[in-house]
Amino acid sequence: MIFDNINIQQLASAFLVLFAIIDIVGAVPIIISLREKGMDVNARKTATLSAIVLFAFFYAGDMLLRLFQVDKSSFAIAGAMVLFCLAIEMILDIEIFKNNGPSKRSAIVPLVFPLIAGVGAFTTLLSLRGEYADINILLALLLNMIVVFVVLQMTERIQRIVSTTVIYIIRKFFGFILLAMAARMFTVNLTQLIHQI
Repeated sequence: MIFDNINIQQLASAFLVLFAIIDIVGAVPIIISLREKGMDVNARKTATLSAIVLFAFFYAGDMLLRLFQVDKSSFAIAGAMVLFCLAIEMILDIEIFKNNGPSKRSAIVPLVFPLIAGVGAFTTLLSLRGEYADINILLALLLNMIVVFVVLQMTERIQRIVSTTVIYIIRKFFGFILLAMAARMFTVNLTQLIHQI
């Protein structure tokens, strides 16, 4: 059965990687800013659409890899490089990935894509498939979408309870975790690729 492949360590690792990439806690100031600009931030709709997009890409992305004849190890190495850049962004407070997409009065566009279901999350999902069982990644993704919903629902309360400094420190901490995981993902998949040659 599919549930026989559930591994708590894999689930926890996948959850942490996705949590660091999505960085919904670090996005609280952005969410507040969007609301102040008059944009509609609907927690349920945003979390649901983000989940649909990410779950769809989890399966369609694998099909795209086969279509372009790219193996998972190669994609995971490329993904590790993207994760490395994202980690550097989080740690050094620099912008590598520019957001030049359209802006609407509804916050769906900047929130669902690219903030939650962005390039980083897409790359991470497919990269994780090279290391972990699908069920662990899917459960980790589901848990992250629940966290996204809760944070969006309680943004103003979180702002009152958690200071900007604490959010900043959390962002830095997960940046370092992401950097270490990117390094591990790169070395593990590079080793596998070398063995295949």
